[in-house]
Amino acid sequence: MIRLHEGGVFWHNGKPVEAKTESCRESGTLLTMAAGIMLAHNTSGDSGALRLKFDSLISHDITYVGIIQTAKASGLEKFPLPYVMTNCHNSLCAVGGTINEDDHVFGLSAAKKYGGIYVPANQAVIHQYAREMMAGCGRMILGSDSHTRYGAIGTMGIGEGGPELVKQLLGRTYDLTRPQVVLVYLTGSPRQGVGPHDVAIALCGATYKNNFVKNKVLEFAGPGVANLSVDYRIGIDVMTTETACLSSVWETDEKVEEYLAIRGRAGDYRKLQPAEGAYYDAMVAIDLDKVEPMAALPFHPSEAYTIHELQKNAGDILREAEKRASFGDLKLDLCSKVVNGKVMIDQGIIAGCAGGMYDNIAEAAEILKGHDVGNGYFSLSVYPPSVPVNLELIKNGVQQTLLESGALFKPCFCGPCFGAGDVPSCGSLSARHTTRNFPNREGSKPADGQVAGVMLMDARSIAATARNHGVLTAATDVDYTAPAATAYGFDGSVYGKRVYFGFGKADKTAELRFGPNITEWPSIPALGDDLLLRLDAIIHDEVTTTDELIPSGDASSYRSNPRKLATFTLSRREPEYVKRTAVTRSLTTADLHDVWEKLGISGENVQIGSTIFAHKPGDGSAREQAASCQRILGGCANICYEYATKRYRSNCINWGMVPFTLDAGVEFPYAAGDFVYVPGVRQAVLSGASDIPAKVVTADGVHDVMLHIAALTDEEKQIIADGCLMNYYAAHKE
Repeated sequence: MIRLHEGGVFWHNGKPVEAKTESCRESGTLLTMAAGIMLAHNTSGDSGALRLKFDSLISHDITYVGIIQTAKASGLEKFPLPYVMTNCHNSLCAVGGTINEDDHVFGLSAAKKYGGIYVPANQAVIHQYAREMMAGCGRMILGSDSHTRYGAIGTMGIGEGGPELVKQLLGRTYDLTRPQVVLVYLTGSPRQGVGPHDVAIALCGATYKNNFVKNKVLEFAGPGVANLSVDYRIGIDVMTTETACLSSVWETDEKVEEYLAIRGRAGDYRKLQPAEGAYYDAMVAIDLDKVEPMAALPFHPSEAYTIHELQKNAGDILREAEKRASFGDLKLDLCSKVVNGKVMIDQGIIAGCAGGMYDNIAEAAEILKGHDVGNGYFSLSVYPPSVPVNLELIKNGVQQTLLESGALFKPCFCGPCFGAGDVPSCGSLSARHTTRNFPNREGSKPADGQVAGVMLMDARSIAATARNHGVLTAATDVDYTAPAATAYGFDGSVYGKRVYFGFGKADKTAELRFGPNITEWPSIPALGDDLLLRLDAIIHDEVTTTDELIPSGDASSYRSNPRKLATFTLSRREPEYVKRTAVTRSLTTADLHDVWEKLGISGENVQIGSTIFAHKPGDGSAREQAASCQRILGGCANICYEYATKRYRSNCINWGMVPFTLDAGVEFPYAAGDFVYVPGVRQAVLSGASDIPAKVVTADGVHDVMLHIAALTDEEKQIIADGCLMNYYAAHKE
């Protein structure tokens, strides 16, 4: 099904050929589609050290308020490029009183004042709007959401934390070393019943845990591409985020040309394909003929099994999934889902930027045509990705077929993906065609005794399971007639009537409208010469997600109130963390007499801050709040073995937290309340030192530890020294 090739390959006569020699490697790396797009957006003149400017930006209502507040504090006068603000995350306005809708009103006022594009609540989920209205072949889009992926339409999308968008709004660049490119070579054609999520889950399972494509660009090509509809390609592409890659791009063809033409954007098409001699640093070969219906078990998309394998070995597989649950004494009982040898599912969800595509929903309807979801505990909900797609589902009878089966249609909303929509009952197992199944991503609250699990599946197998009233069923095991592979229409008039298109129309006299929950960022201190860090959280999980660092779901309603949101930090993983940081912030030099005595120093002028230790923090969402909330609580650094994603490390840097790492295999047997003393840290950061001697102070003495900082750009060094990006702009106005 999937084969990984670790060595380099060249593109020769439309096929990958194993690299026998490295003689043409350097020139070949510039011939990939990805390199061509990045170099066209590079302002540095150096093909290795990129300084990128994007064609457009996009955010949603969890992130845009903070971005605009940060940019405003840094001197923003108007948006210099198209900036789209969608409202698809905090659009259930009953949560938190008026504050969600207050954010939306702020967003529209910002679009008017600075010249932005504002998409009202429930009109479209962020990434579908980008595909329909913004993406084009050869473009680059930066979004403040990790699933910013538009490669199927020939656009390189990158998801980053809000400060990176702020840089673009202030005319700065997105800086990185040109990433490696991995060829994803597709052959064959999927069988009926096998959908894009099946391919995507198999891809995540093959590449995530081994870091095979981490921080690299995936480039999709090969004869199999032509056998996939654009919706199918999109469904695979958006899930590349879960492989930990940086971005993605696909070769384009007449199907993409038709897709853009139907949306009134024929001029945005051009053919993209690998050039002869293009060099790839590695290859993932996928035989689409052999892909099986898949399930990603809790609690990560890479926990991939075929549905048939799960059916055969349910007890063993579910017991392993139970072990991955990190809820303290609270247990998630998955084995009870095996009843009379069959796996029972409690809920089905088809939603958002991955599941809510027209093709997925239309095929799910055909599977359920003439059948029903039953009147038991199982339920099925469908969330289309945009009003134009929903209009097509209505016109073509798809919505009617699903409603007649007992399925429910919901608005264009991302809630089921991040824990704010269709939260299942305690102890339930939900099957979802959404992007993530991290702990608590379904919306449960372990601190209140609530816990549930999500298993990712394709819409087709979810529909087959619904047809059997919750009995886990692969779509390849039911009889149905697949809908004809025809392009569906697009009526964009609703956007013309409801979307505010303000780019190029900035009105300096317009007033920003603030609700009572929208507050300014608190002041952030600069980095001191010497640093004493109190360990306020020690996490030994293999991976710590951004959803654990700052929960999604109901906490999202407070995204515009930095201090309030910070009270949720690590609340579902380390509930004592916030209380510990309060103790750390209250410490005075006099309180630490014993620490100074052990270190043999006076402690005068040593900056006191908080830190967390985690093995591999930052997998998942691009939300900057995973870092900014720690900073607001006095966080000055993270200590880990590696950062799960570039975007989380960038968030730490942009919020002035030193991104320390340890050598792999070095033990860190310390506890919450111990201290890490880092002398000369400011000079070490500014000088670009990679090895920084430190000392850990415990009850039983002082222990040496070597901390590291991977390469920083000159700007990143100064941002950390100044305390955060806002301080940097205030101190270095051009």
